[in-house]
Amino acid sequence: MLVLTRKCNETIRIGSNIKVKVLEVSGSYVKIGIEAPLEIPVYREELYQKILEENRASLISRELDGQYLKEVISRKAG
Repeated sequence: MLVLTRKCNETIRIGSNIKVKVLEVSGSYVKIGIEAPLEIPVYREELYQKILEENRASLISRELDGQYLKEVISRKAG
């Protein structure tokens, strides 16, 4: 992990098309601005983890639905 120290209004570049700028420092909080192309999603960590959990739950649900459908089809065929 790269660790940098930045002051208010200073910027960090990630590659040629992503900028992270320190907008405000207040107590233990830092407000940052992120400029990135639309095709690069940017999430807060807690939101990203929630998205992953929901995707896993959806996948499990689809697998269970698929198994149920196979059972119903095999019962009707048999």
